[in-house]
Amino acid sequence: MLGISLLAGIGQVEACTRAVYLGPDGMIATGRTMDWREDPQTNLYFFPRGIERRGALTDNTLFWTSKYGSLAAAGYDIGICDGMNEKGLVANLLFLPETVYEAPNDTRPVMGLSIWTQYVLDNFATVAEAVEALSKDAFRIDAPDLPNGVKARLHLAISDPTGDSAILEYIDGRLSIYRGRQYQVLTNSPAYDLQLAINDYWKQIGGLTMLPGTNRSSDRFVRASFYINAIVQSADPAIAVPAVMSVMRNVSVPYGISTPDSPHITSTRWRTVADQKHRVYYFEPTLSMETFHIDLAKVDFSEGTPVRVLTLSDGTTYEGDATADFRPVSRPFEFLFGA
Repeated sequence: MLGISLLAGIGQVEACTRAVYLGPDGMIATGRTMDWREDPQTNLYFFPRGIERRGALTDNTLFWTSKYGSLAAAGYDIGICDGMNEKGLVANLLFLPETVYEAPNDTRPVMGLSIWTQYVLDNFATVAEAVEALSKDAFRIDAPDLPNGVKARLHLAISDPTGDSAILEYIDGRLSIYRGRQYQVLTNSPAYDLQLAINDYWKQIGGLTMLPGTNRSSDRFVRASFYINAIVQSADPAIAVPAVMSVMRNVSVPYGISTPDSPHITSTRWRTVADQKHRVYYFEPTLSMETFHIDLAKVDFSEGTPVRVLTLSDGTTYEGDATADFRPVSRPFEFLFGA
């Protein structure tokens, strides 16, 4: 059978899960886990409007000025892996080992993988706007290795306050985009069309009777797909946000797990839920066991305001509303670009 043959062919990969909650009365929220083999030294940043940026060190790149302010999660202070802008657009970067960005004789302008997520947060208010621009495939991705030596092979999920979603991935040097409210979930391997086929197989079995329970990417995809639609439907963020976080906990990987035969299964380092209706971003570090939140409605993103940071990488913990705990930085971090 198709489902069984696909399941048999899946290898283990770096973990991460993303799921979009489509609640009543415009209650849209996107949850994600960050699963990584080591501490990715995450810090959170406020970026104002009006920042002049470039996509790479070369002149053969894209140049832009940020239209929207954003809250962004940086890994290793070299690139953005997650965030929400002031319009409620959310972007999540996840691992996909099957990714191939490179195409022969490609002379298009370069976009550094480290800034790709921020490019989306800077420039677009909706998934429709983002897809219209990105579907032109006007740049090529440059992806230098990460500091821990891991090959940078990632795909991108975007969602907006209408519940619209888009999944973008590069396979064999070609960009594929899946757009629609039905594309609520993203994990890792295999490529997205195969993930959808696997999920269809499990839908035939029925989630009330059996769901796959391992930490494998395909199993997390199935569980997240079932639970994000099975949880309580509520317009109240006090109910909806914890419900989404409960799904993200269900698909998290236990901390410090040892799987010698599957070295790419990695611990969940943190979880987020972005309430896109109310523009509130919830962050839960695994080790601190304390969920705090940031209210973007309270943030001044005006052009000329400083970049501000909430430092997490030094072990500082926060609780409740941490919006006021961000501090200006004299010099923002430098994005990791290739030669």
